[in-house]
Amino acid sequence: MSKLTEEDVKQRFITPALVETAGWRKDQLFMEKVITPGQVIVQGTKTKRGEIGKADYVLLGSKSRKPLAVIEAKDMQHTITAGMQQALGYASKLDAPFAYSSNGKGFIEHDFFTGIEREIGMDEFPTEEALWQRYLVGKGLDKNGAALVAEPYYVDPFNRQEPRYYQQVAIDRTLEAVAHGQRRQLLVMATGTGKTFTAFQIIWRLLKAGNVKRVLYLADRNVLIDQTITGDFEPLSGRITKVKGKQLDSSYEVYMSLYQQLAGEGGEEPFRQFKPEFFDLIIIDECHRGSARDESLWRRVLDYFSSAIHIGVTATPKETKDVSNIDYFGEPIYTYSLKQGIEDGFLAPYKVIRAGLNVDLEGWRPSNGQVDVNDLEVEDREYNVKDYDRNLIIDERTQMIAKYVTSWLEKHGTDSKTIVFCVDIEHAERMRQALANENLERMVEDYRYVMKITGDDKEGKSQLDNFADVNEQYPTVVTTSKLLTTGVNVKTIKLLVLESNIGSMTEFKQIIGRGTRLDAEHGKEFFTIMDFRGSTRHFADPDFDGAPVSIIELPVPEPGDDGEILEPVWPDEDELIDGTEGPDLESAGGTVIICDPPWITDPGEDPEGKVRVRGVEVKLLNERIQYVDPTTGKLVTESIRDFSKKSLLNTYSSLDSFLHAWSAAERKDQLVTQLSSRGVFLEAIRAEANGTLDYIDDFDIILHVAYDKPPLTRRERINHVKKRGYLQKYSSAGEQVLEALLDKYADIGISEIETTRILNNDPFTQFGSPKNIASLFGGRDAYLQVVHELTEALYQAA
Repeated sequence: MSKLTEEDVKQRFITPALVETAGWRKDQLFMEKVITPGQVIVQGTKTKRGEIGKADYVLLGSKSRKPLAVIEAKDMQHTITAGMQQALGYASKLDAPFAYSSNGKGFIEHDFFTGIEREIGMDEFPTEEALWQRYLVGKGLDKNGAALVAEPYYVDPFNRQEPRYYQQVAIDRTLEAVAHGQRRQLLVMATGTGKTFTAFQIIWRLLKAGNVKRVLYLADRNVLIDQTITGDFEPLSGRITKVKGKQLDSSYEVYMSLYQQLAGEGGEEPFRQFKPEFFDLIIIDECHRGSARDESLWRRVLDYFSSAIHIGVTATPKETKDVSNIDYFGEPIYTYSLKQGIEDGFLAPYKVIRAGLNVDLEGWRPSNGQVDVNDLEVEDREYNVKDYDRNLIIDERTQMIAKYVTSWLEKHGTDSKTIVFCVDIEHAERMRQALANENLERMVEDYRYVMKITGDDKEGKSQLDNFADVNEQYPTVVTTSKLLTTGVNVKTIKLLVLESNIGSMTEFKQIIGRGTRLDAEHGKEFFTIMDFRGSTRHFADPDFDGAPVSIIELPVPEPGDDGEILEPVWPDEDELIDGTEGPDLESAGGTVIICDPPWITDPGEDPEGKVRVRGVEVKLLNERIQYVDPTTGKLVTESIRDFSKKSLLNTYSSLDSFLHAWSAAERKDQLVTQLSSRGVFLEAIRAEANGTLDYIDDFDIILHVAYDKPPLTRRERINHVKKRGYLQKYSSAGEQVLEALLDKYADIGISEIETTRILNNDPFTQFGSPKNIASLFGGRDAYLQVVHELTEALYQAA
């Protein structure tokens, strides 16, 4: 019995205890339940998936599909408690109230409500009804609350998509809070994690349960409303309407509206056409943009419908000592951050290219008597990146950036969807022209290859849907100032160019969020951030993935006021909505200072107010590529080689310890994957070597980087094996198979030859089917043993 494997224990003891004894149905019992798909780890131009997060058993409520328990199984050589740590981790992630560990001899139960752990027999596992009742008692839910949380999700009959684990937690916690009578709630979910899908499921379950009858969904941009109605909210078709004009139809269940559409202007206040108690639930999308501020026009809408449940949804909550959306909504009932999303593998990671131009790093000062393009003398002072394109235009700098961006596109794919964030609309137009001139052939193919999409440009905005469409190639490269910083879902963005002075942490988070959506089907597994202005320094700020940003709100000083006035980065004209977002200013000590402007003109929009010069020498002084450390989620600040060496030595302190681990590994590629998840960037080291390491094995790169050993090429290793006559002990056909395997190793490395999959491809098909090939060596197991011995022979030269 002690030799039974973990799978034997599951099949012979645990599953029967759940199904036959405790009465759990098989459709409630999920074995090897994948919770997280594994972090996408970027190495050079390639990616690998980290370890998949999966629980041995997840038990779901029959109706609600809420995870009630997680069970981790171990073989009988382990103690009954050996799987408890894993079970607790998965249960905590899933918000499951009970965790169990078993080795087939009994169960250990952990109750998250009481913290008590107890041992029970294999015939004592609780029934679904028992755990459900303990959950209801633990949450303090009465009969009505029980009915609400038992209401099932909407499941699409075609793709059977159920919420991801964090969406399920957010939805369930919201319903539990509603059941307890909590009228103000806040959900914080990183961009790209499905906030609207989560909101839809909340609305669906509350409508079906009868807790609400009419719902108002508020957003601040038309594109958000339109994407939502035709996307995640499509199952509500016929029951949902978009508020248009001044006459409001009261015959629908769900209403989508812009804040300003209901708030009106000139004192009209169209929202008053509804009775104050008309809506039972209001979802406030992107609530960080000011909807909760006391003096906001939008706040009038919320105050008028004050009897409704108000749920704020945001990726970047804001907080101030006196007034904030946290003060309005309360502390978040659930937070799912960008860092968590990347670690779990639901969001795309990024790498950063910091490009340093001479005029940016050293500043620029005009020569004595130098004039601009209008023959006016340029003020004699030192200019820097905060001046460029706001006060001073250097044409050669714009051209250099356009050349640099184009060279990246030519290297990594000219069809890569790209957003260039500029200082203002005028800068976006000049950058569009410079990029167009660098991409003449592609512009001849389609003039939309490079386009400006800003608030003032009707033609550009009309192409926004095409830019977001994964099946549309054009527009490909887009310049903008503020319009695309938030709310626009472009899954296939591969390059974000930061050519704007981004002082606000909130704005920075929103911009980075444009690239975080994964779309492996269309080749999007990570994205690149190209930074010309040092904006990626925000990654090192604790606020980037930490507590909500603290806000101090100040009025704009009246003309003639004394004192220093920080110059704002003004939004596009049509994106200011009653001044509630305001301009973004430089962050000081984690505090963003926001001025609420009494006007909506952009002093930087008039090109006549900018000094423009030509004939300046602009050159690239340095380029630095940074990757995300998969163990900490932080950008690696030292060289990739030095960082990888440190990570290797932290794992294997000596050459002998590494060689032992390498020899013991059943699959070498799995060990390399494990090292990747610990911050060993082998592919990035290859990329930096500009081809000199292309035919060097991962094994040799590790020896060279960590232990200063001279690397051998894969062909040199093959020659060592052949010189020792290793292949000659096999039949002629067997020797030919192994020769072909070694040729594949020379081309692609060890990863593919360790499995039988490669036998389905040329040149192996000439030897027959994989089964026939394996028979040359005595069968599949014997073949795999031969391959294992062959790999050992390859590495004996070490």
